[in-house]
Amino acid sequence: MTDAATASRADDHEVAPVAHAQHWRHALNAAQADIAGLDSKRSCGRLTRAAGLVLEAVGLRLPVGSDCLIELPAGQFSASPGAARTAEAEVVGFGADRLFLMPQSDVVGLLPGARVYPLEPSPQPQGASAPREPGSKRLPVGEGMLGRVVDAAGRPLDGLGPIRAAQEVTLSGEQINPLMRAPIETVLDTGVRAINGMLTVGRGQRMGLFAGSGVGKSVLLGMMARYTSADVIVVGLIGERGREVKEFIEHILGAEGRARSVVVAAPADCSPLLRMQGAAYSTRLAEYFRDQGKHVLLIMDSLTRYAMAQREIALAIGEPPATKGYPPSVFAKLPTLVERTGNGPEGGGSITAFYTVLTEGDDQQDPIADSARAILDGHIVLSRSLAEAGHYPAIDVEASISRAMTALISPEQFASVRRFKQLMSRYQRNRDLISVGAYVPGNDPELDLAIRFHPRMEAFLQQDIHERAGYDDAIGQLHSLFDRSEHG
Repeated sequence: MTDAATASRADDHEVAPVAHAQHWRHALNAAQADIAGLDSKRSCGRLTRAAGLVLEAVGLRLPVGSDCLIELPAGQFSASPGAARTAEAEVVGFGADRLFLMPQSDVVGLLPGARVYPLEPSPQPQGASAPREPGSKRLPVGEGMLGRVVDAAGRPLDGLGPIRAAQEVTLSGEQINPLMRAPIETVLDTGVRAINGMLTVGRGQRMGLFAGSGVGKSVLLGMMARYTSADVIVVGLIGERGREVKEFIEHILGAEGRARSVVVAAPADCSPLLRMQGAAYSTRLAEYFRDQGKHVLLIMDSLTRYAMAQREIALAIGEPPATKGYPPSVFAKLPTLVERTGNGPEGGGSITAFYTVLTEGDDQQDPIADSARAILDGHIVLSRSLAEAGHYPAIDVEASISRAMTALISPEQFASVRRFKQLMSRYQRNRDLISVGAYVPGNDPELDLAIRFHPRMEAFLQQDIHERAGYDDAIGQLHSLFDRSEHG
């Protein structure tokens, strides 16, 4: 080897360590700059009281609705002994310098003086215009939600992997100017003959299903989820039994309905905060798809459980009961939730919403039922006596009404519906006389007609769960029923 080659290799050996050192020096300087930019202080409070559902904390100044983390001791209550544990909670109120917190999960082992931290915001997505506030809650939305089952916090429950959502949004949607909303002027085909023919629903309408327990409201919801003409279906199962969640998804909703649906499940064993959040999340998902120009069907089961969750929270923080144990805030929350649905601006999407309302003891004057009836665009009453007689769906057409129906249907359909109700009402008023044989045929021609065609009217109102009855077919059967009844 020449002397020149040897000198060159020696120079290379000297340059390599220098370049390596410079690389690490730059990396170290960048890390120091990042550390210097971090806030070294983290605010912290401590718990002073735990009573019932509510915890009290001092030392923090946070707005209502913020999220917090509560430190739990590691040890015998921990699945991994020695590991630190935390429980998430939400600020539901305050008094003087105290914050009222409600935990969203179990707090077994909680000790006095436990530290409370504001929940740090999740990483800022690229392109976001404003920084996130600590404690601000953002949940996933997007086309990737279709066909998925999630809990009230947006976490998947179906074991199909993480949610591939387009973006994350806050739970509060934008309020629409009522003068900017498109009117309800398009018929929505629900696939249920009794609703299509007798209680026609318009796209963007909000309807209530009023029923006691065990009269078939979940089955009716499943029929509408499978057969309704909608681009997207959002199902909110709020406060129901855990067994019913899987049953509704697999047996009632079915594969056909699930493919275009998003299911948000917040069963009865969830905290009241998560039950309320589940209802708000379902509504927010529906708003997202509506803003994309899609026609959305929102099914929420049930609005009563949402009201009961708010009652639990309000009573726990000291709000006085007003109407049969319900505090005033319950009746303020209901219209706030319901009014977020409906039609968007002209030329945009829509949300047609069906809310189930549980009438305790089949009492239609229950406070929640009475309040819901006033803020919805109609109600469908399910009758226990019809369900016990094997009449499904057990819709009481006399007690039900669709307030948007007159602007949607033709004069011919309106005349047929009115005639149907007249004959049905005449039969029901004389049912006892007919059943004991006290009525003599020929005394009342209208009653004779009602008796003669009552079986046909009942058959029109009944429908198998696997049968779809389109709107045009339902109207055709309704007209032909009365053609035969008047001349047959």
